[in-house]
Amino acid sequence: MTARRLIGILLAANVALVIAGWVFVPAAAKRAGSGLRVGLVFDVGGKNDKSFNESAWRGLQRARDELGIHVEYIEPSEGSDRESALRTLAARGVDLVIGVGFIFGPDLERLAVQFPKVRFAGIDYSPSPGVGDLPNLAGLQFREHEGSFLVGAIAALVSRTKIVGFVGGMKIPLIRKFEAGYEAGVRHVCPTCRVLSAYAGTEPKAFADPSLGEALASAQYSKGADVIFHAAGKTGDGVFAAARRHDGRAIGVDSDQYEAAPCCVITSMVKGVDVAVLDVVKQVIANEFRGGLHELGLAEKGVGFVADERNRHLLPIEVVTRVRALSEEIVTGAIKVPDR
Repeated sequence: MTARRLIGILLAANVALVIAGWVFVPAAAKRAGSGLRVGLVFDVGGKNDKSFNESAWRGLQRARDELGIHVEYIEPSEGSDRESALRTLAARGVDLVIGVGFIFGPDLERLAVQFPKVRFAGIDYSPSPGVGDLPNLAGLQFREHEGSFLVGAIAALVSRTKIVGFVGGMKIPLIRKFEAGYEAGVRHVCPTCRVLSAYAGTEPKAFADPSLGEALASAQYSKGADVIFHAAGKTGDGVFAAARRHDGRAIGVDSDQYEAAPCCVITSMVKGVDVAVLDVVKQVIANEFRGGLHELGLAEKGVGFVADERNRHLLPIEVVTRVRALSEEIVTGAIKVPDR
């Protein structure tokens, strides 16, 4: 066998070869997303909110690491910055621009028309009246009420006082879905249980006020609630603070929030924002991007709840088993979960 042929075989086998001080290393296989540029604009709380935004960031990181895309992101400081942040990315020629949060809806619609060659995606996007589907705008929605039903059942099954609480961020239909599913789950397993509910406000800043979240949760713990579920972004940090102070228990949202308060977080209603972000990037790479609305629920593994060894002391295995059975009943249609 000639030396040249041997070198060719070794390189074809992805083996590095050292000859006379020279290093021959085969070029890495070009990854699927090489050259694709994806930009993302975060919602209130930013990428380190340990909840909704952080889940989107995980999805973008996975797309970068697994697919080789180029990533850009912007964290607006004020609401007025959102439109300009999206516009900046679109004007740079980014292939896919993602807005994280329902509040981006009108801006995404306007820019999708102005930049028809750029693809846009909105997490929790709902079309404005009269807009309809746009071919370059994908709305990524979730059936949050289904996952909230499950953690509502958990809250009722572990509650000693038979009084549980809910703290929402901004009072809007989206967060009402969390509340409605939670209440339905509580009452499905405990018809006599009471649910105390409170919202932080009617403006986006309601998702970024931990002090108010602590006050709202403390009021509920003082009224006898021993488990509180929050759907309030960083305002939920205050719910965890109140749980620590009152020796109560809490349920996280969107991401696994156990580490935020290991003493108190019995589970979290997880929302697969990371999966949705990764999937839409894959669709662009495969030239399969479709505008319109795309919804993920329990059947699509878009929502769920956390149960592992870390929280077993707070969440008994028999409760997990029963709630997983309820999940199957929702998927098969035996249980219909209200969303309002």
